[in-house]
Amino acid sequence: MTRRAFGALGLGAALGWAGRGRGEALPGVSGREPVGIPHFPTRFHAYVWRNWQLVETGRMAAAAGTTEEQVLRTGKAMGLGEAPVIPGSVRARSAITVIRRNWHLLPYEQLLALLGWTAEKLAFALKEDDFLYIKLGSLKPKCAPVKWAEPDGAVKRREAEMAAVVKEEFLGGNLLGNDALFSFVERLSAPVEAAPRKAGGLRFCSSYFALYGDPLMEPGLDPYPDGYLARLAACGVNGVWLQGLLTKLAATPWENDADAPKRRENLRKLTERAARHGMRVFLYLNEPRTLPVAAFQGKEGWRGVTAGEYATLCTSAEAVREGLREAVAQICRDVPELGGFFTITASENMTNCWSHGLGAKCPRCSKRSAAEVIAGVNACFDEGIKAAGGKQRLIAWDWAWSDAWLEEAVAKLPDGVSTMSVSEWSLPIERGGVKSEVGEYSISAVGPGPRARRNWAAARKRKLPALAKIQAGNTWELSSVPWIPAVANVAQHAANLKAEGVDGIMLGWTLGGHPSPNLEVVEEVMAGGSMQSLARKRYGEAMAEAVVAFWKECSAAFREFPYHIGGVYSAPYQMGPANLLCPKATGYAATMVGLPYDDLRAWRSIYPAEVWAKQLEKVAEGFKAAAERLAKAAGAGVSAGIREEIRFAEAAALHWGSAAAQARYILARDAGSDRLPFVRKEKEAAKRLHALQSEDARIGFEATNQYYYVPLDLVEKVLQCRWLEAGGGF
Repeated sequence: MTRRAFGALGLGAALGWAGRGRGEALPGVSGREPVGIPHFPTRFHAYVWRNWQLVETGRMAAAAGTTEEQVLRTGKAMGLGEAPVIPGSVRARSAITVIRRNWHLLPYEQLLALLGWTAEKLAFALKEDDFLYIKLGSLKPKCAPVKWAEPDGAVKRREAEMAAVVKEEFLGGNLLGNDALFSFVERLSAPVEAAPRKAGGLRFCSSYFALYGDPLMEPGLDPYPDGYLARLAACGVNGVWLQGLLTKLAATPWENDADAPKRRENLRKLTERAARHGMRVFLYLNEPRTLPVAAFQGKEGWRGVTAGEYATLCTSAEAVREGLREAVAQICRDVPELGGFFTITASENMTNCWSHGLGAKCPRCSKRSAAEVIAGVNACFDEGIKAAGGKQRLIAWDWAWSDAWLEEAVAKLPDGVSTMSVSEWSLPIERGGVKSEVGEYSISAVGPGPRARRNWAAARKRKLPALAKIQAGNTWELSSVPWIPAVANVAQHAANLKAEGVDGIMLGWTLGGHPSPNLEVVEEVMAGGSMQSLARKRYGEAMAEAVVAFWKECSAAFREFPYHIGGVYSAPYQMGPANLLCPKATGYAATMVGLPYDDLRAWRSIYPAEVWAKQLEKVAEGFKAAAERLAKAAGAGVSAGIREEIRFAEAAALHWGSAAAQARYILARDAGSDRLPFVRKEKEAAKRLHALQSEDARIGFEATNQYYYVPLDLVEKVLQCRWLEAGGGF
């Protein structure tokens, strides 16, 4: 993500509440009313519906202060049938999904009861679980408690109408899907006989299903089971990564977590298991984290710049630098098989005083250049590695480093430190006649761009290894499918990087780590093969030509995608047809890959609305046509692998086509013209996506956001569309 996603003041200020660590307070409740849900008879009905597939009915009842019998009666009355059994795996892996779907329904007290969490645990998740509070809009709507009430005649009629619509629109009756939520975790974790593919350099990615917040304290939720590691190794991956919080992994002068030794021990075990698969484990560091201003009492010499109620630990202060060195050294000593670290030292959280460009306000850092401070933070980590024996590798990612001082920062890095740059960043593009450039991750645009080349040239001048950061599997252009089958674009990117002579490739941020042809084609091309040779290996000679044609068609269509960094984060690409239509303007701003609402201005970003919608329709139609041609070529004997390619291409088309339809609905709504054609289109898209997700529970999932939607959300969208078609009734 980028600083532009949450504003230049950084995370501490954006979150807007005090406290960090133990005893932390929840953010305050805003005065804003939640988004309305008039297609439900009551708010209690919405509560039961939206939690039916994820939370036990007994817990639902307790949180709402009613009986399980009333929850069951309400669900059945709406046509939901018998309550499902909620496996422990779903409960453990779906907390973020539960939080997001109840954010506009429940006050904190009921949300905590529904989760079975303390306020402290929720506060930590909102701050540290990949910017969850930002994804929720940095505000909590003012929600009245949800309560059960005896249904009167009007409510019972509405219930009966809902049940009738459900029965009519979903004749098969399987509303919750055939493929259980999170079932893919067990499949990917199962033992497999697969020979590892020897990579020609570092190729590392994130787990497709890891919990982001504190994975090393959840040994039962292993981010990298052996079966999954074996599958990644067979794709040519030889490294994996996960987030590391220094204060959760090692003692520091400013915080000492009692569970840190346990986390280091679990990390040691993970690195040893990974080594058996030819894998090295890397930690992502974005340090040191800010502290509440009050925490600096008596330690004013540590305090850097302030934003809101938070201040940085100044990395120009020797005590802070020594704390960072020793924390890294402690990790390296206790986890000797650790592959190393990669760092973000500008943007993301506000860390050092220059991380968000505020260093001139610090009495110490104002006397040092931004490049000197940024390079100095990396030097602290490098010194910690060397103090422990120097086995680990340090990768300094130039994420959000200013072009004005990027080369100076590279010049000041310690010898031996690797540099990494997002390959496609700053690549010029033109889509629908609108000129722009790539501002972050993209598969629709093929790198490298000028910024990365400049970084790599600066690194080579210093004789430092130069790495490329790409997205091989998927991107925020669409993360709701395990991989985007635009393999020709990925193959060309790999060929370009081979020509550049990069020393390694980071294959993805938190998304895109599913074993796939996209991951495989990178190593295939880097090793001298091609997309064609990969197609023959995966699908045989008989289908190779048709598959390559499919990959090329999807890639060509994707190059029409109306890319802009603002729209990538704001538009309903991830939710697709699951994003509800808004009969009236909500006034809510779209959030970062979280809640799109009806914020068309943010969705389209620099594109005129009509151009944006037309470009998305081109992409959707191209993917749909490619999928249909591949299905025809495969015939009745379609293999499981080709069936996946077709399914994900169709799902992708539905997401992008839905975003266009939603835009046209909003334009018609605001102009007072006929909205019904777009309502009907959305209804059919939701039904078709429901069918696809029902047969493959990977659709709709991304690790840091968990499920953007579940099958019942798509059923709800159909209900809402029927309600809109009837003019506000059924």
